Amino acid sequence: MRTRMRHRRALLPTFAVATVFLAAACSSSAPHAEQSAAGGHSRQAAADDRPADGTDHALTVAAAPTATATATASPGGTGGPGHRAHKTTLTVSSYDSRTRRAVISDKPVKRGSSPTAPAPSGTPSAAPHQAAVGDVIASAPAPGAPHGLLAKVTKVMGETDGGTRVQTEPATLNALLGDDTAKGDVPVDPSSFTVDKLLPDVKVSWSKTGDVHAGPRGAAVPLGSLRLDVSAEVPTAKDAPVSASASVKGFVQVAPQVDFAYGGTGTDAAPGSAYLGVSGDWASGWAVKGRAAATTSTPLRIPFAKLHADPVLQVGPVPVVVNLDLTCYLQISADGKVTVDVRQNLKGDFKAGGTFGIGRGWTPVSSSDMTSTPVRASVTADGSVKTALGAEASVGLYGTVGVTADLAPYLRGEASGSVTTGDGGPKAEGSWAVYGGVDLSGTLRLQLSVFGTPVIQRSIPLGALHREWKLAGGSSSV
Repeated sequence: MRTRMRHRRALLPTFAVATVFLAAACSSSAPHAEQSAAGGHSRQAAADDRPADGTDHALTVAAAPTATATATASPGGTGGPGHRAHKTTLTVSSYDSRTRRAVISDKPVKRGSSPTAPAPSGTPSAAPHQAAVGDVIASAPAPGAPHGLLAKVTKVMGETDGGTRVQTEPATLNALLGDDTAKGDVPVDPSSFTVDKLLPDVKVSWSKTGDVHAGPRGAAVPLGSLRLDVSAEVPTAKDAPVSASASVKGFVQVAPQVDFAYGGTGTDAAPGSAYLGVSGDWASGWAVKGRAAATTSTPLRIPFAKLHADPVLQVGPVPVVVNLDLTCYLQISADGKVTVDVRQNLKGDFKAGGTFGIGRGWTPVSSSDMTSTPVRASVTADGSVKTALGAEASVGLYGTVGVTADLAPYLRGEASGSVTTGDGGPKAEGSWAVYGGVDLSGTLRLQLSVFGTPVIQRSIPLGALHREWKLAGGSSSV
Protein backbone atom coordinates (compact mmCIF):
# COMPACT_ATOMS: atom_id res chain seq x y z
CA MET A 1 0.00 0.00 0.00
CA ARG A 2 1.34 3.40 -0.89
CA THR A 3 0.88 5.96 1.88
CA ARG A 4 1.10 9.68 1.23
CA MET A 5 1.45 12.23 4.04
CA ARG A 6 0.38 15.85 3.97
CA HIS A 7 2.67 18.13 5.98
CA ARG A 8 4.52 15.48 8.03
CA ARG A 9 3.87 12.40 5.90
CA ALA A 10 5.48 9.00 6.23
CA LEU A 11 5.64 6.30 3.59
CA LEU A 12 4.28 2.82 4.27
CA PRO A 13 6.07 0.75 1.61
CA THR A 14 4.06 -2.39 2.19
CA PHE A 15 0.87 -1.13 0.54
CA ALA A 16 0.06 -1.20 -3.18
CA VAL A 17 -2.83 0.27 -5.18
CA ALA A 18 -4.00 -2.54 -7.41
CA THR A 19 -7.19 -4.46 -6.82
CA VAL A 20 -8.55 -2.67 -3.71
CA PHE A 21 -10.20 -5.15 -1.33
CA LEU A 22 -10.39 -7.97 -3.91
CA ALA A 23 -9.51 -11.49 -2.86
CA ALA A 24 -10.85 -14.12 -5.23
CA ALA A 25 -9.45 -14.91 -8.67
CA CYS A 26 -11.64 -15.58 -11.66
CA SER A 27 -10.65 -18.00 -14.42
CA SER A 28 -10.97 -17.22 -18.14
CA SER A 29 -11.54 -19.52 -21.07
CA ALA A 30 -9.37 -20.01 -24.12
CA PRO A 31 -9.76 -17.26 -26.75
CA HIS A 32 -11.59 -17.73 -29.99
CA ALA A 33 -11.96 -15.58 -33.08
CA GLU A 34 -15.12 -13.54 -33.53
CA GLN A 35 -16.22 -11.51 -36.57
CA SER A 36 -18.23 -8.34 -35.99
CA ALA A 37 -21.24 -8.14 -38.29
CA ALA A 38 -21.40 -4.36 -37.93
CA GLY A 39 -17.85 -3.19 -38.42
CA GLY A 40 -16.43 -6.08 -40.42
CA HIS A 41 -13.35 -6.06 -38.18
CA SER A 42 -11.82 -9.12 -36.57
CA ARG A 43 -10.63 -9.55 -32.99
CA GLN A 44 -9.68 -12.26 -30.55
CA ALA A 45 -12.45 -12.86 -28.02
CA ALA A 46 -12.47 -15.14 -25.00
CA ALA A 47 -15.47 -17.14 -23.81
CA ASP A 48 -17.99 -14.75 -22.29
CA ASP A 49 -19.31 -16.82 -19.35
CA ARG A 50 -22.77 -17.17 -20.91
CA PRO A 51 -24.80 -20.33 -21.59
CA ALA A 52 -24.85 -21.58 -25.18
CA ASP A 53 -28.58 -22.34 -25.14
CA GLY A 54 -29.61 -18.68 -25.33
CA THR A 55 -31.54 -18.77 -22.05
CA ASP A 56 -31.40 -15.89 -19.61
CA HIS A 57 -29.10 -16.89 -16.75
CA ALA A 58 -27.65 -14.78 -13.97
CA LEU A 59 -24.07 -13.69 -14.51
CA THR A 60 -21.49 -14.49 -11.87
CA VAL A 61 -20.18 -11.56 -9.81
CA ALA A 62 -16.70 -12.06 -8.37
CA ALA A 63 -13.40 -10.33 -7.81
CA ALA A 64 -11.65 -9.88 -11.14
CA PRO A 65 -8.32 -11.60 -11.78
CA THR A 66 -5.17 -9.49 -11.92
CA ALA A 67 -4.96 -9.80 -15.71
CA THR A 68 -8.49 -8.53 -16.28
CA ALA A 69 -9.80 -8.90 -19.83
CA THR A 70 -11.46 -5.97 -21.57
CA ALA A 71 -15.08 -6.49 -22.65
CA THR A 72 -16.64 -5.15 -25.84
CA ALA A 73 -20.11 -5.13 -27.36
CA SER A 74 -20.87 -4.42 -31.01
CA PRO A 75 -24.18 -2.99 -32.27
CA GLY A 76 -24.60 -5.89 -34.68
CA GLY A 77 -23.77 -8.66 -32.21
CA THR A 78 -25.98 -11.73 -32.22
CA GLY A 79 -28.14 -13.08 -29.45
CA GLY A 80 -29.98 -9.89 -28.52
CA PRO A 81 -28.88 -7.00 -26.32
CA GLY A 82 -28.07 -9.30 -23.42
CA HIS A 83 -25.66 -11.41 -25.42
CA ARG A 84 -23.48 -8.87 -27.17
CA ALA A 85 -20.69 -8.39 -24.64
CA HIS A 86 -17.69 -10.67 -24.72
CA LYS A 87 -14.16 -10.77 -23.37
CA THR A 88 -11.46 -9.69 -25.78
CA THR A 89 -7.68 -9.54 -25.92
CA LEU A 90 -7.91 -5.88 -26.94
CA THR A 91 -6.89 -3.35 -24.30
CA VAL A 92 -6.99 0.41 -23.75
CA SER A 93 -3.31 1.31 -24.10
CA SER A 94 -3.94 5.04 -23.52
CA TYR A 95 -6.81 7.44 -22.85
CA ASP A 96 -7.09 11.24 -22.74
CA SER A 97 -9.94 12.26 -20.41
CA ARG A 98 -9.99 15.80 -21.81
CA THR A 99 -10.54 14.85 -25.46
CA ARG A 100 -12.03 11.39 -24.73
CA ARG A 101 -9.71 9.87 -27.28
CA ALA A 102 -8.35 6.38 -26.69
CA VAL A 103 -5.87 4.04 -28.35
CA ILE A 104 -7.06 0.44 -28.59
CA SER A 105 -4.32 -2.18 -28.75
CA ASP A 106 -4.19 -5.94 -29.16
CA LYS A 107 -1.39 -6.21 -26.59
CA PRO A 108 -2.88 -7.13 -23.18
CA VAL A 109 -1.62 -5.09 -20.23
CA LYS A 110 -1.75 -6.42 -16.65
CA ARG A 111 -3.36 -4.19 -14.09
CA GLY A 112 -0.66 -2.41 -12.16
CA SER A 113 1.94 -2.83 -14.91
CA SER A 114 3.42 -0.04 -16.99
CA PRO A 115 2.00 0.63 -20.44
CA THR A 116 3.90 -0.81 -23.35
CA ALA A 117 6.45 1.62 -24.75
CA PRO A 118 5.72 3.01 -28.23
CA ALA A 119 7.19 0.98 -31.05
CA PRO A 120 10.39 2.41 -32.55
CA SER A 121 10.26 4.29 -35.83
CA GLY A 122 9.89 1.96 -38.77
CA THR A 123 7.98 -0.70 -36.84
CA PRO A 124 4.81 -1.79 -38.66
CA SER A 125 1.67 -0.26 -37.15
CA ALA A 126 -0.92 -2.35 -35.36
CA ALA A 127 -3.36 -4.41 -37.37
CA PRO A 128 -6.11 -2.16 -38.77
CA HIS A 129 -9.69 -1.98 -37.54
CA GLN A 130 -9.16 -2.87 -33.87
CA ALA A 131 -12.43 -1.06 -33.15
CA ALA A 132 -15.48 0.13 -35.05
CA VAL A 133 -18.02 2.91 -34.62
CA GLY A 134 -20.72 1.83 -32.17
CA ASP A 135 -18.50 -0.51 -30.16
CA VAL A 136 -18.89 -0.22 -26.37
CA ILE A 137 -15.73 -0.87 -24.36
CA ALA A 138 -15.40 -1.68 -20.65
CA SER A 139 -11.86 -1.67 -19.29
CA ALA A 140 -10.16 -2.08 -15.93
CA PRO A 141 -7.89 0.81 -14.83
CA ALA A 142 -5.60 1.68 -17.76
CA PRO A 143 -3.05 4.38 -18.66
CA GLY A 144 -4.95 7.66 -18.60
CA ALA A 145 -8.03 6.02 -17.07
CA PRO A 146 -7.02 5.19 -13.47
CA HIS A 147 -10.65 4.56 -12.45
CA GLY A 148 -11.46 2.33 -15.42
CA LEU A 149 -13.19 3.20 -18.67
CA LEU A 150 -16.72 2.65 -19.98
CA ALA A 151 -17.04 4.28 -23.39
CA LYS A 152 -18.63 4.04 -26.84
CA VAL A 153 -16.61 4.49 -30.04
CA THR A 154 -18.00 7.38 -32.13
CA LYS A 155 -15.19 7.67 -34.68
CA VAL A 156 -12.21 5.61 -35.83
CA MET A 157 -9.40 8.12 -36.36
CA GLY A 158 -6.72 5.85 -37.77
CA GLU A 159 -3.81 3.61 -36.88
CA THR A 160 -0.75 4.40 -34.76
CA ASP A 161 2.25 2.34 -33.71
CA GLY A 162 0.37 1.66 -30.47
CA GLY A 163 -2.97 0.61 -31.97
CA THR A 164 -6.19 2.13 -33.29
CA ARG A 165 -6.96 5.69 -32.21
CA VAL A 166 -10.68 6.30 -31.60
CA GLN A 167 -12.96 9.10 -30.43
CA THR A 168 -15.32 8.03 -27.64
CA GLU A 169 -18.26 9.23 -25.60
CA PRO A 170 -19.57 7.98 -22.23
CA ALA A 171 -21.50 4.70 -22.32
CA THR A 172 -23.74 2.85 -19.87
CA LEU A 173 -23.60 -0.66 -18.42
CA ASN A 174 -26.90 -1.80 -19.90
CA ALA A 175 -25.26 -1.56 -23.35
CA LEU A 176 -23.03 -4.44 -22.18
CA LEU A 177 -25.21 -6.39 -19.75
CA GLY A 178 -28.49 -6.04 -21.65
CA ASP A 179 -31.05 -8.69 -20.71
CA ASP A 180 -28.83 -10.56 -18.26
CA THR A 181 -29.02 -10.31 -14.48
CA ALA A 182 -26.26 -10.18 -11.89
CA LYS A 183 -26.00 -9.88 -8.12
CA GLY A 184 -23.10 -10.25 -5.73
CA ASP A 185 -21.11 -8.91 -2.79
CA VAL A 186 -17.32 -8.81 -3.18
CA PRO A 187 -14.93 -8.15 -0.26
CA VAL A 188 -12.23 -5.54 -0.86
CA ASP A 189 -8.62 -6.61 -0.32
CA PRO A 190 -7.38 -4.42 2.57
CA SER A 191 -3.81 -4.41 1.25
CA SER A 192 -4.86 -2.65 -1.95
CA PHE A 193 -5.91 0.61 -0.28
CA THR A 194 -3.90 3.77 -0.79
CA VAL A 195 -3.76 5.63 2.55
CA ASP A 196 -3.15 9.37 2.80
CA LYS A 197 -2.28 10.27 6.40
CA LEU A 198 -3.64 13.64 7.48
CA LEU A 199 -2.16 13.57 11.00
CA PRO A 200 1.39 12.59 12.00
CA ASP A 201 0.52 9.81 14.41
CA VAL A 202 -1.56 7.43 12.26
CA LYS A 203 -0.65 3.75 12.06
CA VAL A 204 -2.08 1.33 9.47
CA SER A 205 -2.52 -2.43 9.90
CA TRP A 206 -4.26 -5.15 7.85
CA SER A 207 -4.51 -8.89 7.37
CA LYS A 208 -5.53 -11.04 4.40
CA THR A 209 -5.72 -14.64 3.24
CA GLY A 210 -2.57 -16.74 3.32
CA ASP A 211 -1.64 -15.49 6.80
CA VAL A 212 -0.38 -12.24 5.30
CA HIS A 213 -0.47 -9.13 7.47
CA ALA A 214 1.24 -5.79 7.95
CA GLY A 215 1.44 -2.99 10.48
CA PRO A 216 1.82 -2.95 14.26
CA ARG A 217 -1.60 -4.58 14.81
CA GLY A 218 -1.64 -6.75 11.69
CA ALA A 219 -1.31 -10.09 13.45
CA ALA A 220 -4.34 -9.31 15.65
CA VAL A 221 -6.57 -7.75 12.98
CA PRO A 222 -9.38 -10.07 11.77
CA LEU A 223 -8.90 -11.57 8.32
CA GLY A 224 -9.88 -9.15 5.55
CA SER A 225 -9.91 -6.09 7.82
CA LEU A 226 -8.06 -2.78 7.71
CA ARG A 227 -7.26 -0.92 10.94
CA LEU A 228 -6.13 2.68 11.51
CA ASP A 229 -4.86 3.82 14.92
CA VAL A 230 -4.63 7.53 15.69
CA SER A 231 -3.77 9.88 18.54
CA ALA A 232 -3.90 13.68 18.55
CA GLU A 233 -4.02 16.73 20.77
CA VAL A 234 -7.28 18.68 20.77
CA PRO A 235 -7.66 22.46 21.30
CA THR A 236 -8.43 23.16 24.94
CA ALA A 237 -11.06 25.55 26.28
CA LYS A 238 -9.62 29.01 27.13
CA ASP A 239 -10.38 28.86 30.83
CA ALA A 240 -9.25 25.26 31.29
CA PRO A 241 -6.40 24.55 33.74
CA VAL A 242 -3.19 22.97 32.48
CA SER A 243 -4.26 19.66 34.00
CA ALA A 244 -7.31 19.64 31.68
CA SER A 245 -5.35 19.54 28.40
CA ALA A 246 -7.41 17.65 25.81
CA SER A 247 -6.44 14.67 23.66
CA VAL A 248 -8.02 11.86 21.66
CA LYS A 249 -6.77 8.37 20.92
CA GLY A 250 -8.50 5.52 19.15
CA PHE A 251 -8.82 3.14 16.22
CA VAL A 252 -11.15 2.30 13.34
CA GLN A 253 -11.30 -1.24 11.98
CA VAL A 254 -13.36 -2.01 8.88
CA ALA A 255 -13.84 -4.95 6.50
CA PRO A 256 -15.73 -3.36 3.59
CA GLN A 257 -17.34 -5.04 0.62
CA VAL A 258 -18.89 -3.75 -2.60
CA ASP A 259 -22.53 -4.68 -3.28
CA PHE A 260 -23.65 -4.81 -6.94
CA ALA A 261 -26.84 -5.88 -8.69
CA TYR A 262 -28.30 -5.54 -12.19
CA GLY A 263 -31.78 -6.72 -13.09
CA GLY A 264 -31.85 -6.99 -16.88
CA THR A 265 -33.54 -4.76 -19.43
CA GLY A 266 -36.87 -3.30 -18.33
CA THR A 267 -38.86 -0.57 -20.11
CA ASP A 268 -37.36 2.01 -22.48
CA ALA A 269 -34.10 -0.02 -22.56
CA ALA A 270 -33.40 0.88 -18.89
CA PRO A 271 -32.58 -1.88 -16.40
CA GLY A 272 -35.49 -3.47 -14.58
CA SER A 273 -33.53 -3.00 -11.36
CA ALA A 274 -30.08 -2.03 -10.15
CA TYR A 275 -28.16 -1.61 -6.90
CA LEU A 276 -24.80 -0.16 -5.88
CA GLY A 277 -23.57 0.17 -2.33
CA VAL A 278 -20.92 -0.46 0.27
CA SER A 279 -21.30 -2.52 3.44
CA GLY A 280 -19.15 -4.34 5.97
CA ASP A 281 -18.17 -5.09 9.54
CA TRP A 282 -17.07 -2.23 11.76
CA ALA A 283 -15.21 -1.94 15.06
CA SER A 284 -13.83 1.13 16.78
CA GLY A 285 -12.60 2.27 20.13
CA TRP A 286 -11.51 5.68 21.36
CA ALA A 287 -10.64 7.70 24.43
CA VAL A 288 -11.12 11.43 25.00
CA LYS A 289 -9.60 13.30 27.93
CA GLY A 290 -9.58 16.91 29.06
CA ARG A 291 -11.70 19.99 28.41
CA ALA A 292 -12.17 20.45 24.67
CA ALA A 293 -12.72 23.89 23.13
CA ALA A 294 -15.40 22.63 20.72
CA THR A 295 -18.93 23.82 21.25
CA THR A 296 -22.19 21.95 20.83
CA SER A 297 -23.18 24.31 18.00
CA THR A 298 -19.88 23.90 16.10
CA PRO A 299 -18.46 20.40 16.57
CA LEU A 300 -14.70 20.01 16.17
CA ARG A 301 -14.13 17.62 13.23
CA ILE A 302 -10.62 16.22 12.68
CA PRO A 303 -10.05 14.07 9.56
CA PHE A 304 -7.02 11.84 10.13
CA ALA A 305 -6.78 9.59 7.05
CA LYS A 306 -8.09 9.29 3.48
CA LEU A 307 -8.26 5.91 1.76
CA HIS A 308 -8.89 5.00 -1.87
CA ALA A 309 -9.30 1.77 -3.83
CA ASP A 310 -10.54 0.76 -7.28
CA PRO A 311 -11.79 -2.84 -6.93
CA VAL A 312 -12.72 -4.51 -10.21
CA LEU A 313 -15.74 -6.81 -10.25
CA GLN A 314 -15.99 -9.48 -12.93
CA VAL A 315 -19.67 -9.44 -13.91
CA GLY A 316 -19.83 -12.27 -16.41
CA PRO A 317 -17.51 -11.10 -19.21
CA VAL A 318 -17.59 -7.44 -18.12
CA PRO A 319 -15.02 -5.77 -15.80
CA VAL A 320 -16.99 -3.33 -13.63
CA VAL A 321 -14.67 -0.86 -11.90
CA VAL A 322 -15.88 0.39 -8.53
CA ASN A 323 -14.29 3.49 -6.99
CA LEU A 324 -14.26 3.46 -3.19
CA ASP A 325 -13.13 6.35 -0.97
CA LEU A 326 -13.10 6.56 2.83
CA THR A 327 -12.22 9.53 5.04
CA CYS A 328 -11.80 8.62 8.71
CA TYR A 329 -12.31 11.36 11.27
CA LEU A 330 -12.65 12.25 14.95
CA GLN A 331 -15.41 14.63 16.05
CA ILE A 332 -15.99 16.30 19.41
CA SER A 333 -18.77 18.60 20.57
CA ALA A 334 -18.97 19.97 24.10
CA ASP A 335 -20.18 22.99 26.01
CA GLY A 336 -16.63 23.97 26.98
CA LYS A 337 -17.39 23.61 30.69
CA VAL A 338 -16.75 19.96 31.43
CA THR A 339 -13.58 17.97 31.88
CA VAL A 340 -14.08 14.47 30.53
CA ASP A 341 -12.39 11.09 30.65
CA VAL A 342 -14.29 8.86 28.24
CA ARG A 343 -13.46 5.53 26.64
CA GLN A 344 -15.73 3.79 24.19
CA ASN A 345 -15.70 0.45 22.34
CA LEU A 346 -18.16 -0.24 19.53
CA LYS A 347 -18.75 -2.95 16.95
CA GLY A 348 -21.37 -3.93 14.40
CA ASP A 349 -22.10 -3.60 10.69
CA PHE A 350 -23.41 -1.07 8.18
CA LYS A 351 -24.88 -0.80 4.69
CA ALA A 352 -25.35 2.26 2.45
CA GLY A 353 -26.32 2.44 -1.20
CA GLY A 354 -28.93 3.16 -3.82
CA THR A 355 -31.47 0.81 -5.41
CA PHE A 356 -33.40 1.32 -8.66
CA GLY A 357 -36.77 -0.13 -9.59
CA ILE A 358 -39.18 0.60 -12.41
CA GLY A 359 -41.96 2.87 -11.21
CA ARG A 360 -40.14 4.15 -8.15
CA GLY A 361 -36.78 5.19 -9.62
CA TRP A 362 -33.74 5.47 -7.36
CA THR A 363 -34.27 5.14 -3.62
CA PRO A 364 -31.73 5.13 -0.79
CA VAL A 365 -30.70 2.17 1.34
CA SER A 366 -29.08 2.64 4.74
CA SER A 367 -28.85 0.47 7.84
CA SER A 368 -26.54 -0.07 10.78
CA ASP A 369 -26.61 -2.46 13.72
CA MET A 370 -24.06 -1.54 16.37
CA THR A 371 -23.53 -2.06 20.07
CA SER A 372 -21.21 -0.19 22.41
CA THR A 373 -19.66 -0.66 25.82
CA PRO A 374 -17.98 2.15 27.77
CA VAL A 375 -14.79 0.99 29.44
CA ARG A 376 -14.77 4.21 31.41
CA ALA A 377 -16.87 7.38 31.36
CA SER A 378 -16.60 10.40 33.62
CA VAL A 379 -17.91 13.95 33.33
CA THR A 380 -16.79 16.52 35.90
CA ALA A 381 -18.97 19.59 36.59
CA ASP A 382 -22.23 20.52 34.90
CA GLY A 383 -22.24 20.09 31.14
CA SER A 384 -22.29 17.74 28.16
CA VAL A 385 -19.94 16.17 25.66
CA LYS A 386 -20.31 14.05 22.53
CA THR A 387 -17.45 12.22 20.79
CA ALA A 388 -17.53 10.32 17.50
CA LEU A 389 -15.04 8.27 15.53
CA GLY A 390 -16.51 7.88 12.06
CA ALA A 391 -15.95 7.62 8.32
CA GLU A 392 -17.25 9.33 5.22
CA ALA A 393 -17.56 6.91 2.30
CA SER A 394 -18.22 7.35 -1.40
CA VAL A 395 -18.76 4.61 -3.96
CA GLY A 396 -19.10 4.98 -7.72
CA LEU A 397 -18.43 3.35 -11.08
CA TYR A 398 -15.71 4.19 -13.61
CA GLY A 399 -14.74 7.44 -11.92
CA THR A 400 -18.23 8.85 -11.23
CA VAL A 401 -19.50 9.10 -7.66
CA GLY A 402 -22.90 7.49 -7.14
CA VAL A 403 -23.39 7.17 -3.37
CA THR A 404 -21.93 9.08 -0.43
CA ALA A 405 -22.43 8.07 3.18
CA ASP A 406 -21.29 9.32 6.58
CA LEU A 407 -21.15 6.73 9.36
CA ALA A 408 -20.64 8.28 12.79
CA PRO A 409 -20.76 6.01 15.87
CA TYR A 410 -20.67 8.18 18.99
CA LEU A 411 -20.72 8.37 22.78
CA ARG A 412 -22.67 11.11 24.53
CA GLY A 413 -22.43 12.05 28.19
CA GLU A 414 -24.24 14.68 30.23
CA ALA A 415 -24.16 15.56 33.91
CA SER A 416 -25.42 17.96 36.49
CA GLY A 417 -22.66 17.88 39.07
CA SER A 418 -19.88 15.29 39.03
CA VAL A 419 -20.10 11.72 37.79
CA THR A 420 -17.66 8.86 37.32
CA THR A 421 -18.48 5.32 36.17
CA GLY A 422 -15.90 2.58 36.32
CA ASP A 423 -15.08 -0.79 37.80
CA GLY A 424 -16.52 0.21 41.16
CA GLY A 425 -19.86 1.26 39.68
CA PRO A 426 -21.33 4.76 39.22
CA LYS A 427 -20.51 7.54 41.67
CA ALA A 428 -22.25 10.85 41.24
CA GLU A 429 -23.50 14.07 42.72
CA GLY A 430 -26.64 15.16 40.91
CA SER A 431 -27.96 13.49 37.78
CA TRP A 432 -25.93 11.88 35.00
CA ALA A 433 -26.32 9.72 31.91
CA VAL A 434 -24.13 8.11 29.26
CA TYR A 435 -25.48 7.12 25.83
CA GLY A 436 -24.12 5.23 22.86
CA GLY A 437 -25.37 5.88 19.35
CA VAL A 438 -24.79 5.91 15.62
CA ASP A 439 -25.68 8.39 12.88
CA LEU A 440 -25.73 7.40 9.20
CA SER A 441 -26.47 9.93 6.47
CA GLY A 442 -25.58 10.58 2.82
CA THR A 443 -26.88 11.15 -0.71
CA LEU A 444 -27.50 9.45 -4.05
CA ARG A 445 -26.01 11.25 -7.06
CA LEU A 446 -27.12 11.61 -10.67
CA GLN A 447 -24.02 9.67 -11.84
CA LEU A 448 -25.81 6.43 -10.94
CA SER A 449 -27.28 6.77 -14.45
CA VAL A 450 -24.14 4.87 -15.57
CA PHE A 451 -26.36 1.78 -15.17
CA GLY A 452 -28.49 3.12 -18.05
CA THR A 453 -31.28 4.28 -15.74
CA PRO A 454 -32.98 7.69 -16.05
CA VAL A 455 -30.81 10.55 -14.82
CA ILE A 456 -31.43 11.66 -11.24
CA GLN A 457 -32.46 15.31 -11.50
CA ARG A 458 -31.14 16.17 -8.05
CA SER A 459 -29.20 14.52 -5.26
CA ILE A 460 -31.44 12.31 -3.11
CA PRO A 461 -30.69 12.22 0.65
CA LEU A 462 -30.14 8.78 2.11
CA GLY A 463 -32.19 9.91 5.05
CA ALA A 464 -30.78 10.38 8.52
CA LEU A 465 -30.55 7.06 10.33
CA HIS A 466 -30.21 7.81 14.03
CA ARG A 467 -30.05 5.26 16.83
CA GLU A 468 -29.20 5.94 20.45
CA TRP A 469 -29.26 3.72 23.51
CA LYS A 470 -28.66 4.45 27.19
CA LEU A 471 -25.58 2.80 28.64
CA ALA A 472 -25.78 4.05 32.21
CA GLY A 473 -27.27 6.83 34.32
CA GLY A 474 -28.87 7.81 37.55
CA SER A 475 -29.15 10.39 40.31
CA SER A 476 -27.38 10.22 43.65
CA SER A 477 -25.18 12.01 46.17
CA VAL A 478 -21.83 10.94 47.56
